[in-house]
Amino acid sequence: MDNKKLHIQEYELPITIVEEKEGGFTASCSTWKDCYAQGETVEDVINEISYVASSLIELYKEEDKKIPLKLKNTTEKESKSFSLNIPLIVSVS
Repeated sequence: MDNKKLHIQEYELPITIVEEKEGGFTASCSTWKDCYAQGETVEDVINEISYVASSLIELYKEEDKKIPLKLKNTTEKESKSFSLNIPLIVSVS
């Protein structure tokens, strides 16, 4: 069985979250005007903007556009098994 290399890129995604008067939250990225999202809770809006950013990164790469985020780290891992750290953000009252 051939192991393939998995390329992992980690970007900084600076976001601002605003609680909306009519309910829910919006999040926007200060350095990427195309990257914004809405959600019912803080967790929802963080998950949503993370998904939007990932989708935009794929799209920008396909269209050979510059991604306006700071690239923090790039690693190569064997795809059979690997470990990585992901940010886990939980709101507390």
